[in-house]
Amino acid sequence: MLTKDRSSNGFFRRERKRLRQAQGNVLLKLLISVFLLGSATGCFHLDQAEKKETPSGDSSPSISIVISSLGMTFPAGMDENDNRYLNYIEERTGLDIQVNTPPPEVYNEKLDVMMSSGNLPDLLHVYEPVWFDNYVKQGAFKPLDELIDQYGPHLKQKIPAEIWDRVKYGGKIYAVPSLNEVTGVELMYARKDWLDRLGLKPPKTLDEYYKVIRSFTLEDPDGNGKQDTTGLTFTTNLGRSSPFFGAFGTQLNTWFKRDGRLVNGNVLPETKEALGFLSRLYQEGLLEREFPLNLQANLFEKIENGKVGLFSATWYDTRGPIAANMKKDPNARWIPLEYPTGPRGEKGVYGKDIIRGYNVIPAGSANAAEVIKLLDFIAADYKTLKLGFENEIWWWQDGAIVTDFARHDENLYRGIYQSLVDVPDEVLFKERLDSLGNFNLYNNIQTINQNIIPNAFYGIPTPAMGKYSKKLDKLEDVFEKIILEIEPLDAFDQYVELWEKEGGDEITKEVNHWYDKQR
Repeated sequence: MLTKDRSSNGFFRRERKRLRQAQGNVLLKLLISVFLLGSATGCFHLDQAEKKETPSGDSSPSISIVISSLGMTFPAGMDENDNRYLNYIEERTGLDIQVNTPPPEVYNEKLDVMMSSGNLPDLLHVYEPVWFDNYVKQGAFKPLDELIDQYGPHLKQKIPAEIWDRVKYGGKIYAVPSLNEVTGVELMYARKDWLDRLGLKPPKTLDEYYKVIRSFTLEDPDGNGKQDTTGLTFTTNLGRSSPFFGAFGTQLNTWFKRDGRLVNGNVLPETKEALGFLSRLYQEGLLEREFPLNLQANLFEKIENGKVGLFSATWYDTRGPIAANMKKDPNARWIPLEYPTGPRGEKGVYGKDIIRGYNVIPAGSANAAEVIKLLDFIAADYKTLKLGFENEIWWWQDGAIVTDFARHDENLYRGIYQSLVDVPDEVLFKERLDSLGNFNLYNNIQTINQNIIPNAFYGIPTPAMGKYSKKLDKLEDVFEKIILEIEPLDAFDQYVELWEKEGGDEITKEVNHWYDKQR
């Protein structure tokens, strides 16, 4: 059992961090206020934030980092700057780490505020490739090649060469990437007990899916004598809809090879077909009326309470809302389905980029070596931070990992730090998922991996993407409007024309220039 602090300096370290955090929070609030009033606009400064001197008696180098909280919470009495896993990292690295975790909902906005302020940390963990690309080209970050060569042996060992190539500009590395363990998210699940009650077989084709969705809406699948169930639902911004676009051979925001060039899925005629199918479901009352308002929590509540019997699940929902529904209703039985196969025999879901995040060091940081040492330690001690402390949260039994679920869930916050450098380990990944219980997690992921529709573009963001992406994203509102019959299906053609005019054509030219170079 690890104690909360292992040295006499632990108390003083925590108190210094709390003081710096309080000062930093006041400063950040002030900067945000100024930024919103317009006074903080314009070019940012690359000067490093002034560091507080380390009190005598503790020679630990101090670094400041900005990372996402990932929506995690901490046990009582702990926070992002005072908890057992951060203390463990500090003890092993000899670093004093000041952590700032902007809320996930406004994470990118807070990063922009920091970049404009000039009061920069030693490490920023960012998720948006366009954001990363924009600031790299402004000279905002340090090149890292020499630092990685000197202080990052485990980073070099565990991150493939082709991934390093994707964070290079002018031949130099500007980020330490964090990788995705899974390359896709969604797969279809349905209530087997509802199928059996209505005399239906698990659907495979899109036509069979339509019949099941209709029956789950209109034929009282739960047997309570009321028409109070939903045949199909999504979440806001068409979340959980990927398999239905896949049935028409397309995906939103994905590039496809067509006639020797790359074309964005948003403007393919197949996407118009998919929108027409979904609009039909909505018109007939088979797609939930309020799906544009569904956040993930709303969806989970409806599944748990037995109002939804078929939906596009994430690979981990079997341990979440599906498990909660079966606990609440002992008669509930859920099974994975084959992806809906469309009229031309097509099926599949979107894939996730192998890079999930970018660790960048501002150009003015005086502590770049310490940052690389921190990231290298996380890559090296991946197992402890991924699984938790051995013989406390998990242990070996008969050659398999056994997990204490209560402690596992209580200590999920460790993922905040571990996710800085995720380095997939297939063996450990399966052992970990199997230890979490009989939730079919590993098999779910294998099913998804076999049905991913790949993105044909995987280069760094092009200049036009940085220039036009936000504007083009706003245009996608028309997709929901078509489904909701606020706009006619032919509004899609107008969207394509506007997309091309508002920067899509320029992006397409740059993407195809990249594609020609790859060939």
